[in-house]
Amino acid sequence: MIHFAHGRGDVAGRSVVDLGCGNGVLAIAAKLSGAVRVLGVDVDPESIEVARRNAEHAEVEVEWILADVHSVHEPFDTVVMNPPFGAQTRHADRPFLDAAMAVGRVVYTFLNPKSEEFVRRRIEAIGGHVTDRLEYGFPISHMFPFHRHEVRVQDALLYRVAVAKG
Repeated sequence: MIHFAHGRGDVAGRSVVDLGCGNGVLAIAAKLSGAVRVLGVDVDPESIEVARRNAEHAEVEVEWILADVHSVHEPFDTVVMNPPFGAQTRHADRPFLDAAMAVGRVVYTFLNPKSEEFVRRRIEAIGGHVTDRLEYGFPISHMFPFHRHEVRVQDALLYRVAVAKG
């Protein structure tokens, strides 16, 4: 995601926020790719602590806040996120998408291909326009009790969304 965003001119010299940052990999990669300011946001204190340690190890400065994605109100040039797909909890991705569209000029997000029609309609209703759509297959190891296979390939889409700001 960050490599693609960097190639599109949406990282170097830009402000970037990672909504639902988890272990911080997207935020850290954005900083390593030349973002001038990077903020990582997550509601899980353990995730924020892991992200902090990962940033220290990578020797980059990223701001981390323990907060809900809707607590971010300042504008950012670029939003990156790998939100919950809404497969385990219906519409779990919706708050992330709404928050991203509210604060970002450009949004990069992974999404479940099964929700593509809904997500595209929601993006367009909020004033966004999908400029790029890339298909991926991510191998996911057995990590959670609901996983049934040792390794499973999860289909995902990467969207780049331009957000109309008034």
